[in-house]
Amino acid sequence: MQDTAPQPTPEQRASLITDWLRLDQAAGVGCRSAHALLAVFGTPGAILRAGPAALNSHVTPTQARALCAPVTPELATLIAATLAWLAEPGHHLVTFHDPHYPSALAEIADPPLLLYVSGRIDLLAQPLVAVVGSRNASVQGRVDAESFAAALSGAGLCVVSGLALGIDTAAHEGALRGAGSTIAVVGTGLDRVYPARNRALAHRIAGHGCIVSEYALGTPPLAANFPRRNRIISGLAAGVLVVEAAAQSGSLITAQMAAEQGREVFALPGSIHSALTKGCHRLIREGAQLVETVDDVLAAMRVSPLARLTHVADAAPHEDTALLGALGHEPVALDELLARLTIDAGALGARLLDLELAGFVTQLPGGRVQRIWR
Repeated sequence: MQDTAPQPTPEQRASLITDWLRLDQAAGVGCRSAHALLAVFGTPGAILRAGPAALNSHVTPTQARALCAPVTPELATLIAATLAWLAEPGHHLVTFHDPHYPSALAEIADPPLLLYVSGRIDLLAQPLVAVVGSRNASVQGRVDAESFAAALSGAGLCVVSGLALGIDTAAHEGALRGAGSTIAVVGTGLDRVYPARNRALAHRIAGHGCIVSEYALGTPPLAANFPRRNRIISGLAAGVLVVEAAAQSGSLITAQMAAEQGREVFALPGSIHSALTKGCHRLIREGAQLVETVDDVLAAMRVSPLARLTHVADAAPHEDTALLGALGHEPVALDELLARLTIDAGALGARLLDLELAGFVTQLPGGRVQRIWR
């Protein structure tokens, strides 16, 4: 039977959005208190009209006064800016009571009251997997993140990450190549892009995927926002893949949140000599699933590939099989590499340059080189 429920008028919708913004912005009233009030009163409007006597039974007097306070000029400006932002194509405000609100995210301990969304809102209902890792990623880590994300997206999964430099950037880039596309969860208002270096990438994601934030328009990139942002990344996804993470990496916070939320946690192993793999190895010791191929992730998540990406591996420059083999898996000094090969320094430099331009090796500090595995 077709739904014939009347749609709210523009004035009614503006009033509803205003009530949600007032609840969300009430000083001292966090997510948990707001959800507790919604469980009792039903709607933000009912909370705001309840009065101090009724509210004092459920929140502190200070919180009750904040909820009953009149709209300040600053809040009025924010409400007007939000309504103007929502009038633009592709902009959405998803409330906790909205049917578009992701069911998986609603199950976490402190789900955000509001989700600001720029782009394809339909992706919030798709099968989601998070790919996260170090901002100061190695070349190999970025290659791995991009290739795993491309394969996961090609298998029909939407890839969630945080728009940070390093692994997050590579994951978004890879995911945009597949049918599943990508979601960027950010720690600022959606009228800002952080880091600024990813502005072009953010525009591509808004056009072909979507960008999500719980923060009101105008919110700057405060340090405290990003650990809280991580609970949304893990909360949206059925599983979290950590590609590279140092021992104190913020990606470990995301993985811990994922485990607490009952999500699958995956980690790519790496060299025992690299600081960027310490966090991944710790996760594996603590029970994360060791991942070597994308099929390890798909099998654990019980996902049947929908449309695998077809990819023909790039060929290395002619006759460099021996040189690539001599490079091995670890960074190597040029003197050591010369000792492994019967070749003079000039010829070695030329061949390494060819391989670097083709994307098969990278130059490291201290006169070392490393092979990039694809």
